[in-house]
Amino acid sequence: MAQLILHPGKERSLFRRHPWIFAGSVDRLEGRARPGDTVTVLTAEGKALARAAWSPSSQIRARVWSFDAEAAIDHAFFKRAVAASVARRAAIPALHGQAGVRLIHGESDGLPGVIADRYGDVVVLQLTSAGADKWRDAIVAGLVQATGCAAVYERSDSEVRGLEGLESRTGCAHGALPAGGLTIVENGVRMEVDVEGGHKTGFYLDQRDNRLLTGQLAAGRAVLNCFCYTGGFSLQALAGGAESVLSIDSSAPALDSARRNLALNPQLDVSRAEWQEADVFKALRALKDEGRKFDLIVLDPPKFAPSAAHAERAARAYKDINLFGFRLLNPGGILMTYSCSGGIGQELFQKIVAGAAIDAGVDARIIYRLSAAPDHPIGLAVPEGEYLKGLACQVG
Repeated sequence: MAQLILHPGKERSLFRRHPWIFAGSVDRLEGRARPGDTVTVLTAEGKALARAAWSPSSQIRARVWSFDAEAAIDHAFFKRAVAASVARRAAIPALHGQAGVRLIHGESDGLPGVIADRYGDVVVLQLTSAGADKWRDAIVAGLVQATGCAAVYERSDSEVRGLEGLESRTGCAHGALPAGGLTIVENGVRMEVDVEGGHKTGFYLDQRDNRLLTGQLAAGRAVLNCFCYTGGFSLQALAGGAESVLSIDSSAPALDSARRNLALNPQLDVSRAEWQEADVFKALRALKDEGRKFDLIVLDPPKFAPSAAHAERAARAYKDINLFGFRLLNPGGILMTYSCSGGIGQELFQKIVAGAAIDAGVDARIIYRLSAAPDHPIGLAVPEGEYLKGLACQVG
């Protein structure tokens, strides 16, 4: 087995159990290793620290599988790791009865580059690192064994695979997708899941608890849902008794899906729902010019800052949408605002939202700090900024 030798002092992050080894930390590789092969990680003095996956095309040159430098990284290792991840979710009371659950969350579950979401009897798998890609067959077998699912559909088509020197790959890795399409029930609301063409793995499971909270806050309120995608927040608001819900998105196919989702729920009042295809920034300005007001506003935009290099431009975009959000609220209204940008951390996001409130001339206070659902844990190795963060602010 090849050995990855670190520069002096670069082992400190590994002692803190951070599984990423960046290119600048690597002195040399002794022996031969292909992308995804397992290597033994050693200090400059020759002390063995870990077993990791080698990725020569990435700035993250290696990702640790085990901090036991003698561990056997084989099919049995991945089957055990997958089974442990599935068991962790089964032990979370809040997830009992949920048809949509994240089973594996990358580094947080000790499986860098592996994402697996379950929708009923279908598991959607996304592999984003060279190491994860090499052990694809073992991971698929582990998922089938641990869940008994009828199908595993692979969505390894994210842009980050290019940084690992990997091509995109999609399709069934086990079984077949149901002929009539795939739907799940989330907190009493039925939603279709497009695992073949939808965003990410077909649905945003990390917002499950926040969608439920929206429904709990929506009774009797006029609701505005921006960047509504397939209508998850909108339908929960309707289920919670919203007086009206205006949903805006720039994607016509997403809005078509949202309308189909509403039709899947005959218990919801269709007359209270309005769908608008528009650029959200322009739509917010238009609503302000029209003098429209709302009691509850949801801002759940796409990623504005994929890295810290984009943070300044993204901060302006977040400031703009939150500024208009505050200006469109009635007294006592609530703004639920989110960021999934890796380049925008929780502290910076809160400063942006606070600045928007000041510029809007409103007295706002934070009533909830919003985060991802419990099946999306943030591990020691994963920067908080890479994951969902949000605030619910109420104006005076």
